[in-house]
Amino acid sequence: MENTESRVWFITGCSTGFGRELAKAVLTRGERVVATARKVEEVQDFEESGPELARAVRLDVTDPEEVSGAVDAALDAFGRIDVLVNNAGYGSMGGVEEISDEEIRRQFEVNVFGVLNITRAVLPHMRERRQGHIINISSVGGFVGVPGFGIYNGTKFAVEGISEALALETEPLGIHITIVEPGAFRTDWAGRSLAPPPAIDDYRETVGQTREYISNENGNQQGNPRLAAEAMISAVEADEPPLRLPLGDDALGMIREKLDSVKRETDTWETTIVETSFEHGATE
Repeated sequence: MENTESRVWFITGCSTGFGRELAKAVLTRGERVVATARKVEEVQDFEESGPELARAVRLDVTDPEEVSGAVDAALDAFGRIDVLVNNAGYGSMGGVEEISDEEIRRQFEVNVFGVLNITRAVLPHMRERRQGHIINISSVGGFVGVPGFGIYNGTKFAVEGISEALALETEPLGIHITIVEPGAFRTDWAGRSLAPPPAIDDYRETVGQTREYISNENGNQQGNPRLAAEAMISAVEADEPPLRLPLGDDALGMIREKLDSVKRETDTWETTIVETSFEHGATE
């Protein structure tokens, strides 16, 4: 595929982790990428591939002016955006009662409103061309709640609900939506990106166990970010892209376990559930 016809990827959060690996994989394939980060110097190396292939752009997804400027820079450089990858985000670990109000709002501002800011800025251009693909990086924690990650879970559940609805809205317009749900991968998500608040002792058997697990797991995760990037590219290239793409056998196991649990619970409570309609109500 010639560079003039290759896809243009706009990827947020390319300084580390999934974003960096995906940008590298895209460039290896001869496709074009707009690599963004809050500190543009951390993604400047991508431009070594040549201005015809890569652009490094400063972007804080919570800043509307920077969002507009970054999208304009991508369109000025390459004329279009074929694939938007909403990867920028971070995790907060701590019980729902433990995390400060300020941190809760910041977590939603970045993980939810940041995704909305970029998506809503790019959608008009995809609609005009009647094609495009948006990948929203969620988490297995966007499908399964985990003690100690309630606020983070909340942001990712929100992204998944928005993405499901958006997929239905944009399908007739030729725009695909894919929600990526990684399990534990060897990125810095559980390292410098995670800053737990002071612990409340009453939660030591729940939140405390999660803290201990994350501390022991960091650096030993089985998930390979490079292979995750290849999986995302495969989803974009599929004739029928998936709405959901869990990554890692741990994510797959957790999702299947939840689906089984939901089925068991709804089967157990089926009579109570269905008898809440007027046709089942007692006559007055």
